[in-house]
Amino acid sequence: MPKQSGSLTLLDLDAETPCCPPLAQQRVPAETAAALAPAFKALGDPVRLQLMSMIASAPDGEVCVCDLTPAFELSGPTISHHLKTLREAGLVDAERRGTWVYYRARPGVLRQLATLLTIDADTGA
Repeated sequence: MPKQSGSLTLLDLDAETPCCPPLAQQRVPAETAAALAPAFKALGDPVRLQLMSMIASAPDGEVCVCDLTPAFELSGPTISHHLKTLREAGLVDAERRGTWVYYRARPGVLRQLATLLTIDADTGA
């Protein structure tokens, strides 16, 4: 499901259907690996993984930065840096409302990551 953008081929990470089969079934194409690696890298940090969990599990589908920051013993600028990393990796969207920023997970991207890591219980692969 690549889409063309100039001379580059980009994956539609928000697509409803998976971009590729699970990595246990076949080799991940280079373009897919390049598109998904930043998201995996962003989630490789414990604080960002916790932030992603808090955002993705928010009851209303979004959460204010004002509710995220107190959950950590880190400064506001440090939390902002981590949120920026998640945003740049395509894992979350942000919307400013007055003085606060609200974050929501991008389910299509999470679906792509989950599909890639899926292991079929019947075959073990």
